[in-house]
Amino acid sequence: MTLQSREKIAEFYDSYAQSQKRTGINIRHRMIIKKLKSAGLQSNSVVLEIGCGIGTLTSLLIKNCKHLTAVDISPESIQQAKNFLQKHSNIAFAVTDMSDFQSPHQFDFIVLPDVLEHIPVEQHPMLFEKMKSLLKENGKICIHLPDPYALDFVRKEKPELLQIIDQSIYSDILVRNIYTNQLTLHKLERYCLQKELPDYQWIEIIHRPNYQAFPNKVYSRALIDQLKVRL
Repeated sequence: MTLQSREKIAEFYDSYAQSQKRTGINIRHRMIIKKLKSAGLQSNSVVLEIGCGIGTLTSLLIKNCKHLTAVDISPESIQQAKNFLQKHSNIAFAVTDMSDFQSPHQFDFIVLPDVLEHIPVEQHPMLFEKMKSLLKENGKICIHLPDPYALDFVRKEKPELLQIIDQSIYSDILVRNIYTNQLTLHKLERYCLQKELPDYQWIEIIHRPNYQAFPNKVYSRALIDQLKVRL
């Protein structure tokens, strides 16, 4: 991302911060937390949130993990998030587009809550390479984003709702960047949140397995006996 485009995007989200404040916590944020817990988020998890905005989802995440690092490209959004969450000691903030982000530790979860579609697609290879280097061996990258077909509809029928960058992230684009960075797709779920047709996707990404051995599953004697009865 050029300095000019980075500054332009940052300026947009500086002004967008007020809109986020009016919206507040909604069903989308609560659904992301629910899905993170299903993915294994625990009270001792170390989490990186990319695209934290003014700290709306952040305020829910911080209650469900051991330590949270929250980053955003917008200085104004980060300042508001700091003010909003100043009573919490287990959180760190950074203004970054991830190209210059550094961390002394790795993360159990890296969360992108409706942000990947707003990052220029040409920057995705760099982003996934960076996330791989920050992810613990058994960690997960969790992405929530608009279903690309639903976003195509919005682009056609309600373009005034779009942000400065609002790309439809189809699976082929996503998978290409996952696998070229030695990661693998663990889960991709299209689901209905606010519409009767799928309007969002939930994606979980893990490190590519490195099998040193591939042992057979060991069944208990009782389970084998139950299977025999069914057969």
